[in-house]
Amino acid sequence: MLLLSIGLAGCAGGGDDSGPISFTSDRGVTEQPFPANYRAEILAFMRTYLNNPVGVHDGAIAEPVQRTVGGRLRYVVCLRYSAKDIDGSYRPARERGVLFVDGRLDRIIENSAEPCAGVTYGPFAELGNMSR
Repeated sequence: MLLLSIGLAGCAGGGDDSGPISFTSDRGVTEQPFPANYRAEILAFMRTYLNNPVGVHDGAIAEPVQRTVGGRLRYVVCLRYSAKDIDGSYRPARERGVLFVDGRLDRIIENSAEPCAGVTYGPFAELGNMSR
């Protein structure tokens, strides 16, 4: 029993490649793949991100652009929308960046002024058609 626990402890110990756990397997490469399903992934994420995903107004999206975020080249998709507040009123329009790593949605950037500077927005009607 003691030998088994020592063997398992050796497997769990950090080696040269120990680092933060990530579901997106960030290889740190500069050649990032284009996020082909970015619209569907963003819609699925926004259903859980927003307190009330129903009735979002003024939905707009920009095409994915490569930007340096955290010292690494990534694809960023910029969103602009006005979501319903808890009391049923609408908040002012917000701008968010959605970061993609290795072609998959990684996280949302709330302070997106720099990564979203100069992008061109187009309508994103699907954002206003979300349900719970």
